[in-house]
Amino acid sequence: MKESYADQFCDWLIDQGYSHCFFVAGGNIMHLLNSARTRFTCIPVVHEVAAGIAVEYFNETSPDSRAFALVTAGPGVTNIVTAIAGAWLESRELLVVAGQVKSSDLASPDLRQRGIQEVDGVALVQSITKRTLQIERPLPESTILEICKTSKEGRPGPVFIEFCLDAQGAPSEISLNDGAKVSSAIRLKPTSDEVGKLNAALSNCERPILLIGGGLARAEMATLLPDLESLGLPIMTTWNALDRIDASHPLYWGRPNTWGQRRANVLIQQSDLIIAVGTRLGLQQTGFNWQGFAPLATIVQVDIDPSELRKGHPRVDLAICADASEVLGGINIEDDSSRWSEWKTFGRKVRELLPNNERANSHKSGYLNPYDFVEELSQVLDGDDLLIPCSSGGAFTTIMQAFEQKYGQKVVTDKGLASMGYGLSGSIGASYANPGKRVILIEGDGGFAQHIQEIGTVVAGHLPIKIFIYENEGYASIRMTQTNYFGGEYVGCDRSTGLGLPNWESLFTSYGIRTLSLDPSDPFSDSVLQSLKSDEPIAFIVPIDPEQSYFPKITSRVLENGSMESNPLHLMSPELPADVTKEVFRYLNA
Repeated sequence: MKESYADQFCDWLIDQGYSHCFFVAGGNIMHLLNSARTRFTCIPVVHEVAAGIAVEYFNETSPDSRAFALVTAGPGVTNIVTAIAGAWLESRELLVVAGQVKSSDLASPDLRQRGIQEVDGVALVQSITKRTLQIERPLPESTILEICKTSKEGRPGPVFIEFCLDAQGAPSEISLNDGAKVSSAIRLKPTSDEVGKLNAALSNCERPILLIGGGLARAEMATLLPDLESLGLPIMTTWNALDRIDASHPLYWGRPNTWGQRRANVLIQQSDLIIAVGTRLGLQQTGFNWQGFAPLATIVQVDIDPSELRKGHPRVDLAICADASEVLGGINIEDDSSRWSEWKTFGRKVRELLPNNERANSHKSGYLNPYDFVEELSQVLDGDDLLIPCSSGGAFTTIMQAFEQKYGQKVVTDKGLASMGYGLSGSIGASYANPGKRVILIEGDGGFAQHIQEIGTVVAGHLPIKIFIYENEGYASIRMTQTNYFGGEYVGCDRSTGLGLPNWESLFTSYGIRTLSLDPSDPFSDSVLQSLKSDEPIAFIVPIDPEQSYFPKITSRVLENGSMESNPLHLMSPELPADVTKEVFRYLNA
């Protein structure tokens, strides 16, 4: 067949490192799909949202190659919007190529629709993408590559290209190959004055914390870690940077957050200098009561997005718009082995007194304590596993509070949007990006039910994903909200209030997937451990009490005007005993 513009377009993507295409077939992408099938590893998924999520997680975990999503016009576009929004909020690379009706069938501004399945995809996604482009006629290579590179450079995010059907099938033109070269992204460097102020602050502080965010890449952290170790600077991470350092590292002090580890929250609130790099310091990170964040500290925020530095919460004393690794590489203070020794001794004491698995949590017999489960899971996983926690609910919270990561593991989630059901599709993308590696998925039954259809994609791809489902009869976080604020007047949160959930063993059996239910008295029995080593997908059902409590947590109150008021990060519920409070709040009580 004569080469088409769709062929040229796909060849240009290959030149930029794209190797995989996640797609749902459709008439308005028929030329693109025909071109892609001979050029990429093409993975069909059942629903378009899975294509977008799989691409996000593929790109986040792949050591060298890239993927893109291909969806048809109309419902293909509307179905993938959730995935685009998730990648936008998490600042992750995502290229979506969508079909569109023939250019002659495009609706005029006063028409709702002219072409079959036509919706204006560009208009729908403009607020959640870095760049958009509608191709009504073939465009030169330089234009296409300029759009595509935007997804990865600077602060990453989604790029959306909408392709009219007649443009896809148009004859290729040699003249469109204009020899375009993608220039390397320029790394934004701090000024000498900013570096000087940072070094001065470090030299004069007594209780510093380095808070690492997902904006500092894994490879960059590996390069910088020896110098940070030499400096002796205590390190904390955000959720998106959880895998940048081993949990057992003596300088690792945990993950502060509204749903964070209590020990980390207590310590960051008593620091006198916070250097936050590659994190936007959002409301979950600093607490909804952001006015009470780090009351004793000078706050330095390093981010490549100036809007995040100007947003006004939390208070920032030194804002540096620069690449995170460039700033950390500029730290240069006098070596002193005794520097911050009192602070580090205090940090060790706090970590001893405040375990991540608190005994305040209760559950009925016959169920697993999810915090105990996560602690044991941490021990049985290997250092090169990929862990995909879900994006919301108790299954997510327990991982973030109790999981002890090993250096070399990759842990990826999407919490900005916190859409339920991200886990399965994300695991599919991570598995294709890392052949031969074990992918562990942790998901609640309510969230997993929202993406059940992609079990078929796991089976079709022979992906050895190990699926752990918290079986707690529905939406645990919603049930908890209705308990805390509405006296347990439940509605639409579990089977008893009308939520329809499957029999999990029957469901997985219908797909040909083996299912094991964990024994609360011996969850990681020999049979479970052997199954974890297999090269087949397996579902593990984790029995969790529907009334399970999830502590520690930040308590909020509903005020008379209907607004919410939250405690600052260090005042988590339940309250600590008075003698422990006296020990761990030393600087707050001073």
